[in-house]
Amino acid sequence: MHIHELPSIKKRVQRIGRSGKRGSYSGRGVKGQKSRAGRRLRPAERDLIMRIPKQRGFRNKPKEEVRTVIDLDAIAAKLKSFVEGKAPLAVTPELLKAAGLVRKNFKGRVKLLGDGVISFAIRVEKMDVSKGAKTKIEKAGGSVVVGKPAA
Repeated sequence: MHIHELPSIKKRVQRIGRSGKRGSYSGRGVKGQKSRAGRRLRPAERDLIMRIPKQRGFRNKPKEEVRTVIDLDAIAAKLKSFVEGKAPLAVTPELLKAAGLVRKNFKGRVKLLGDGVISFAIRVEKMDVSKGAKTKIEKAGGSVVVGKPAA
């Protein structure tokens, strides 16, 4: 009997996917550059990969200002009862939220479009206004204040 013929007490451990506690591929997936040892992605490719949506919850959306648009006829229909026999009503985003024309939790900008007819005077503040809407408001005896009004 020779030494190499003696019965082994220890079982031989098969080495698979060194490092990590997952075995096999050790959490690196199968094939490809990312599964290899010493892999290094160049920064440009890495940034492109980060911009691509993976599954749900795509976070890298462009940062653009959210706007909602309202037509003159909607304002005329909702606010006509407020105005009768009074000085021009100050129309602000807060008033539009209270009237139900804009969602209460809306935090973007409001733009007034000139679709429709308005027959009473209003004073538009803190909102963007199209050229057509501005001419119709001024024709009805109202005014448009650009930027924040002075106290």
